[in-house]
Amino acid sequence: MGVAITAYSALFSLLMASKKSIAVQALPEVNFSDDGPHRYLHLGSPWIQGSMLVDQPDALDLEYIQRMMAWLLFFQGGPVKALHAMQLGLGAGSLTKFCRKKLHMTTTAIEINPQVVIACRTWFKLPPNDSKLNVVIADATTEIAKPHRLGTVDALMVDLYDDDAKAPVANDAMFYHNCKELLTEQGVMTVNLFGRSNQFEESLTTIESVFGAASVWAFKPTKEGNTIVLALRNPMPITIKQLADTAQLITIQTGLPAKKWLKVLIPPQ
Repeated sequence: MGVAITAYSALFSLLMASKKSIAVQALPEVNFSDDGPHRYLHLGSPWIQGSMLVDQPDALDLEYIQRMMAWLLFFQGGPVKALHAMQLGLGAGSLTKFCRKKLHMTTTAIEINPQVVIACRTWFKLPPNDSKLNVVIADATTEIAKPHRLGTVDALMVDLYDDDAKAPVANDAMFYHNCKELLTEQGVMTVNLFGRSNQFEESLTTIESVFGAASVWAFKPTKEGNTIVLALRNPMPITIKQLADTAQLITIQTGLPAKKWLKVLIPPQ
């Protein structure tokens, strides 16, 4: 998200059942564009809402998407296949595919726009739901408050933006409180804070007010302007050496540039 490109686009036009509770007509239409080896998802505008390498559909392409996986640093390099990952905002399905297919985790994604789900399964190689994958069409702000979801998520990745990518569509204290309540005791939330309205400091302050400043870590911005913030359900005493050792294991096990993360990751202040 946050990069404008000029390329051809193809438009999905989908007829949804009238019994759907979501007002499809109020949602942006879904576009995609191909640019060399990359395929990009758009929500009716040039702003990128997700990306895929056509020849490596399960890889994490964009730098900020890779950083959304930095919650791995706080699981000490151990196996994560027994954990539950959840994405709020499907995008191009990159995180969902990576967690389900690469890490073999139980994975849930909440997406409000049915067209995005169809696009991901048609053009971005998102697999169908199975015993360990559940893509739910719902408003994430409502879905995460349901009692049966509380305390069930180990890794929560939040990337909720509208078609204009001006600011997060859910960004208040109640939303982040509900996100915290989703997490297990060891759980970690990562949030993409990108927006042309320059609300990063306000968003960071809100997250710290809910999780506590001692639980909040932040990356320096990418060159595109995406800043990833990590918030732990409970603060974790951890040394630089422990982080470095875990980062090395992450790189070996997943191919993610975890060792580079430590150069641009700012600990709690």
